[in-house]
Amino acid sequence: MDPIGQFKENQKAAWSTFSLLEHITGACAPRLIKFANVTTGSKVLDVGCGTGVVALTAARLGAQVTGVDLTPELIAHAKENAALMRVEVDFQQADAEEIPLPDGKFDFVLSQFGHMFAPRPEAVVREMLRVLKPGGVIAFSTWPPELYVGRSFAIMGKYSPPPPPGVSPPAQWGDPQIVRERLGAAVKDLAFTRERMSFQILSPQHHRQFMEKNFGPATKLLTSLDASDPAKGAALRREMEDLASVYFEDNVLKQDFLISRAVKL
Repeated sequence: MDPIGQFKENQKAAWSTFSLLEHITGACAPRLIKFANVTTGSKVLDVGCGTGVVALTAARLGAQVTGVDLTPELIAHAKENAALMRVEVDFQQADAEEIPLPDGKFDFVLSQFGHMFAPRPEAVVREMLRVLKPGGVIAFSTWPPELYVGRSFAIMGKYSPPPPPGVSPPAQWGDPQIVRERLGAAVKDLAFTRERMSFQILSPQHHRQFMEKNFGPATKLLTSLDASDPAKGAALRREMEDLASVYFEDNVLKQDFLISRAVKL
């Protein structure tokens, strides 16, 4: 298997347990949908849909929604969520870099902390814009590199094997200038806003423990370090707690994010 293909297989495994975090990211979904101005009856695609929090929120508003994600366990859980909520969403396992859907099918193409993990930005931008109608809206939520989640990615990166050539850091998608460059001349009316995800937790130590147990990439990395170099595992845990303490106040970890929106020409 080529390095990018292996990278994607590793991503599938790492994200397979993300459903435990849906109650936190679910609170952000209405803000993306409102900023995109999703309307009743519109056709919506949720890219990197995970357990479906954006897709299901849009469907509950009366949109016709499709959700795609690389990880089969997340698609299975999204279908369970749809059945529980009694809403219809077409959930499909699919690669954001090769979306198996027709050109110009959707009025809105959305992504909440999803498409940013596709390894090649040029490929995922091409696909998201390809399936969007002219005059349709592309909108996504991402983690800025200079704030908590982006900084936590950087810390984990110090302890991780280097990614294959051509893989871009996910947090670059949280930089408005990079968003402008990547969307380029294919869009107009590019706009940004900032929002906050509040993670209720008792202490920075509790947050580190929660992420270690439930956030797949952290779980995988720390398990590997504990087996190969316990001192590095301990150092990573200390760095995770120290960073969390910067953003922790009143039993809440503040996680600010960027929402970008543009219209396809």
